Amino acid sequence: MGLALGTALPDRVDVLEALLWPLLGALLYATFTQVPLTQLRSAWRDTRFMVAAVVGNFLLLPFVAWGLASLFAAEPAVRLGMLLVLLVPCTDWFITFSHLGGGRAQHAIAFAPVSLLLQLLLLPFYLWLFLDQDLLVTVVQRELLLAFAGLILLPLLLAFVTETWAQGHRRREAGIERLGWLPVPLLSLVVFSIAATQVGGVADSLPLLGGLLLAFTGFLIAAALLARLLARVFGLPTSQGRVLAFSLGTRNSFVVLPLALSLPASYELAVVAIMFQSLVELIGMAIFLWWVPRRLFPASS
Repeated sequence: MGLALGTALPDRVDVLEALLWPLLGALLYATFTQVPLTQLRSAWRDTRFMVAAVVGNFLLLPFVAWGLASLFAAEPAVRLGMLLVLLVPCTDWFITFSHLGGGRAQHAIAFAPVSLLLQLLLLPFYLWLFLDQDLLVTVVQRELLLAFAGLILLPLLLAFVTETWAQGHRRREAGIERLGWLPVPLLSLVVFSIAATQVGGVADSLPLLGGLLLAFTGFLIAAALLARLLARVFGLPTSQGRVLAFSLGTRNSFVVLPLALSLPASYELAVVAIMFQSLVELIGMAIFLWWVPRRLFPASS
């Protein structure tokens, strides 16, 4: 619908561009309130699983992401978009997928706040390590820093304050649970607005989508096989191995989306790469729901 509106009425979508930033801020705030940020201390009770998840997501997969970006993205903007989205593990819907795929949701919930804080701390380092320094100087501008502070750090801080305020109060905790209904409609509005305002970039990027499809599919396969290897190395039970597979396979596309949207005008393709990755991932997770419990981590293992 967004692509259709942007094509039919290109001069009428300015209001959607103005609404996009408040929508993104509200989306990230609602999403962050569903991450148990106040439970960091208890997250490390199961040390083997936590170490395996950290090693897979923050030591091994970044090099997989760099290899795929180098292989499939000659365009600097596409390479930047691929790196932005593939370097940050998911902290929300992977919990649901883990549960549906036969994993124990409490392990996913415990890892979510650790993952969120680590990715925010490590993303600048990864970009410095993997990007050409001239490109890095070009993209790391005042707008990018403002987007990071205003659309990621501020909602994260507000979510932490909200969770702290609600802790131990049933009515307040019930209110936070009701906030869990907001990410889906807000996400729909965000996707609609981006599609309507970025229709030109999407149309121009159609020849690139074949390479991106191969790259993002390759990432999903590599993530699943890496989960199997790490589960064996760390001696994880089947339920934890399944959670690990969904953690490694899912990415935090809508957390890095504000960063891509704040880039200079010549980097619209970074937004397209991030949006396309989320689509490939969603289809991939539908396949994971069959493959992970039946083949990758069957009950007999």
